[in-house]
Amino acid sequence: MDAIYIPQITKAPQRTEEIQVKEFLPGLETLTPVRGCVRVQHHGNYLEVSGQAETIITCTCNRCLQNYNHRLTVNTKEIIWLDEAANETDDLPLEREMAFDDLVETLSPQGYFYPNEWLYEQMCLELPQRQLCDTNCLGIQPSVDSKSDKRVDRRWASLEALKKQFPG
Repeated sequence: MDAIYIPQITKAPQRTEEIQVKEFLPGLETLTPVRGCVRVQHHGNYLEVSGQAETIITCTCNRCLQNYNHRLTVNTKEIIWLDEAANETDDLPLEREMAFDDLVETLSPQGYFYPNEWLYEQMCLELPQRQLCDTNCLGIQPSVDSKSDKRVDRRWASLEALKKQFPG
């Protein structure tokens, strides 16, 4: 997907650009290409960006460590404010206090919008935090070894002797 020059969107019909997506996104490991649509609409002082897309990723179960496939879907909308000062980072201190109102996305009205980066970020936000292959997954089951067959590393012998001194 190519970058979109923001002033060019104002010349598009209904001030809207629509991009059909059917490709692998750099940095996002997927089994299938990301398929969907990203729509960018110019509203004067902000862009309204919406997107619907899906793909299949391979996850690793947090309990049993087995791989499984997961369908990743995005259906979202975001407002991105257009601000002349959006790219001015030269004079900023290394640390500064941020107001809650400053925690919004901004772009320069004379800059570019990168739909592939935006879609990548939205896909990453949809990655499951808790990855389970099945809700009833029991996890890794310990092997059934009898304690008499178990060899103790001689380096742990002192600890084993200490353990035997305490009941329980």
